[in-house]
Amino acid sequence: MIFHKYQGTGNDFIIVDNRDLKFKRADNSLVAKLCDRRFGIGADGLMLLQNKTGYDFEMVYYNSDGNESSMCGNGGRCIVEFAKTLGLAKENVLFFASDGEHKACIKQGYISLKMNNVTEVELNAEYAFLNTGSPHYVAFVSDVKNYQVFEEGKKIRNNDRFKSQGTNVNFIEKEYNELFVRTYERGVEAETYSCGTGVTAAALVASLKNVATAQDYCDIKTLGGKLKVKFTKQSDNSFTDVWLEGPATFVYKGEINI
Repeated sequence: MIFHKYQGTGNDFIIVDNRDLKFKRADNSLVAKLCDRRFGIGADGLMLLQNKTGYDFEMVYYNSDGNESSMCGNGGRCIVEFAKTLGLAKENVLFFASDGEHKACIKQGYISLKMNNVTEVELNAEYAFLNTGSPHYVAFVSDVKNYQVFEEGKKIRNNDRFKSQGTNVNFIEKEYNELFVRTYERGVEAETYSCGTGVTAAALVASLKNVATAQDYCDIKTLGGKLKVKFTKQSDNSFTDVWLEGPATFVYKGEINI
């Protein structure tokens, strides 16, 4: 099997051109093996690029545990960049993912990916909970650089409320004029260098708390690099026209016996 490795701010993915449907979607154990960093290729997730009527392509996303999962923002940008190399995408792209259709724009040096509208945010004193294509728990903390993200994130992801379906857990802090976001991801069951839907969730929560970079965007810092989230905040505290912007970088192409 030929595969391509991409990363978006350190969130890394195996991408397979599956337009011939040779890769069987039900083979979760194979996905987990390929994503294993010691016995496989190693990645936070695996994506299949497939044909879809009415779209440039379909994105099928698996977490590194082998389970097919919900939307991945960094993965979405990476698969758009991959589609460009296949001649399936030019400047403007329309593709289908688990949470519906997505538009993307290929810019010089980065990809701008349109995320779903967010109509409801559960906002509490200690945390917020919302769905930006994947479910996200968001909490402001002090000294996020040294915060115990794995330990605290694992506790929240496995508590009584979230254990069955799981949630991603984001810890954020305002630093100068940007948000520093660190994320524990379900399905990976560890902290990743970056999470696209997570930084999107963090930016929207920051807007509700009036600590975003500006009225219609928020600059984000992650362990893997910089991202920007643009949005339009409505009077009812919902969000439309949400865009995630950042790099999508080719790492290498390989071949593996499966």
